[in-house]
Amino acid sequence: MGKKPAEAASRAAVNKEGEDMEEVELLNSELHATLRMRPTNEGRDPFVRIVVGEFAAAAAACPLLFSKHAETGAFYAGALMGFKRGECLIDSPDGRPAFRPLEADREGFFALGESIAFDPAHDRFAGREGESLFDAQGAPTASLKAVQNALGRLMAGAADTDAFIAEMLAHRLIEPIDISLNFDDGERLRLDGLYTISLDALGDLDDATVLKLFRAGHMQSAYAMIGSLRHIALMARRRNERLAVPA
Repeated sequence: MGKKPAEAASRAAVNKEGEDMEEVELLNSELHATLRMRPTNEGRDPFVRIVVGEFAAAAAACPLLFSKHAETGAFYAGALMGFKRGECLIDSPDGRPAFRPLEADREGFFALGESIAFDPAHDRFAGREGESLFDAQGAPTASLKAVQNALGRLMAGAADTDAFIAEMLAHRLIEPIDISLNFDDGERLRLDGLYTISLDALGDLDDATVLKLFRAGHMQSAYAMIGSLRHIALMARRRNERLAVPA
């Protein structure tokens, strides 16, 4: 038998930026009344995309850097939360990450026009464990509202982030950064493909340009990125401290 009309209509294809086309389903309170969402994947990439609205909170916890989309070559901003996949080196004293990116809340979900879609093949939706997305009346639960909020803020912040990056490129302020680390267990790590703001180039800007960037909020974002680099050494020290603890 073919799919029910409502189910067929709920399927669509979206292009996840920098990734292949994936088949997703539009979220529907009737079709997905029993769908549950597990916590975000702990094995995700430690470099997580963020928007400028997250810079202040992120810069207090971890390094903010640029990278390039593998397919388009376009720059995007991200927070470095560890040095290897699945690693988080920004834990607060209570053991939870000191910064939670919006991408972590929206993982597995996508904005499709005015609707929310999800990838049914994503690990977050495997099995019957996790938190419900809809309550008994079909209304969004707090968990789904968090996803809605994250998607909304990411969409709202995308244009501002693109504008910031465009200005940094226009004034040739973006430069590669060399991150090479040696750890107490003998492991050496080199993080390639990352970029930062050049403090020297920033200091060479004329007054009119500085004022223009300041009024647009771009100077604040640039200095947040530069100041956040101090966390690289702190994260490396934290990693060495963990290595010293017997497994």
